[in-house]
Amino acid sequence: MIRNSWLIIGLIAICFSCGKAPFYEKSVSFKNKEWTRNLKPSFKVDIKDIGQEYNFTLSLRTTTDYKYSNLWIFLKTEAPDGTSAREPFEIVLANPDGSWVGNKSGTIVETPLYFNKRKLPLKGNYTFTVEQGITNSEVNEVLDISFIVETVIN
Repeated sequence: MIRNSWLIIGLIAICFSCGKAPFYEKSVSFKNKEWTRNLKPSFKVDIKDIGQEYNFTLSLRTTTDYKYSNLWIFLKTEAPDGTSAREPFEIVLANPDGSWVGNKSGTIVETPLYFNKRKLPLKGNYTFTVEQGITNSEVNEVLDISFIVETVIN
């Protein structure tokens, strides 16, 4: 009887601890913790429901040896019909006092950039390409970048 109670409690805990998996998730790692200017990670997402809202998250992981307080990127979005837009975004990594903005675990800092409740106008494959946008030819102490798409539940 007690064993069955623990089993039921365990199953309930497992069910409630599991969140909904992202609609799309992909990471690109940088060799030797170096994001070179010619490396432009791309993420291809197939949008089937244009009535649905989506949350997009671009997540950057650096080490605590990253020497700047921010990182400028360009996000190019190419729609299924071939049209595209390229926009600059600043990812703020550290506060003026030097503390990290993102989630720090040991020597790794994960900093997200959110684009919430977005609708896309066309069905089909969208390609999102990320370029580092600083004047140096490479950015050091960058581990990886992830692109996550989640459906908004109303």
